[in-house]
Amino acid sequence: MARGRIRSRKEVPTIKFRINEQIRVPEIRIVGDNLEEISREVGENIEPGSIVPTRRALNWADKVHLDLVEVSPKAKPPVCRFTDYKKFLYEKKKKDKELKAKASKTVVKELRFGPNTDDHDLEFKTRHARKFLEEGAKVKAYVTFYGRNIVFKDRGRELLRRFVDGLEDLGVPEAPPKMEGKRMIVVLAPTKKK
Repeated sequence: MARGRIRSRKEVPTIKFRINEQIRVPEIRIVGDNLEEISREVGENIEPGSIVPTRRALNWADKVHLDLVEVSPKAKPPVCRFTDYKKFLYEKKKKDKELKAKASKTVVKELRFGPNTDDHDLEFKTRHARKFLEEGAKVKAYVTFYGRNIVFKDRGRELLRRFVDGLEDLGVPEAPPKMEGKRMIVVLAPTKKK
């Protein structure tokens, strides 16, 4: 039986940046907010955004005991900065976590109708949709046509029109009702609150 390394679920592959000797391009662009200090220590003037040979930048990084980290590999030439690699990864992880926390999550609630849904059921589901829109969630309402009910598309369109009209003060349709397979769908987005 072959023994292999077992990965735990919590192990997540991290984003790797090329550092020091891994950077194999002839020229790089130098950026960073610590370039004045590095210029003093190295004895050469390093301008932010200047293009320098990679070997020269690696020598500077050696002199100041910092890593040369490639922060934008797809740029022409690649963009690098002088920093402590572990500190750089920590700050990047912290920044990504803040961005993720600030990102708003859109919730979509679904309501299903049949083409023969009567008025009471429509009112009941409209009340639910009203509550969802007040909470800031989107509402996806659809009429499903089973079997021969597909001939009643006009009933489904009328039902969704009445549904949208009942919620016009809280939500606006993103697009007019449209058919997707055997469903007629409309998505309502909450209107912005003042």
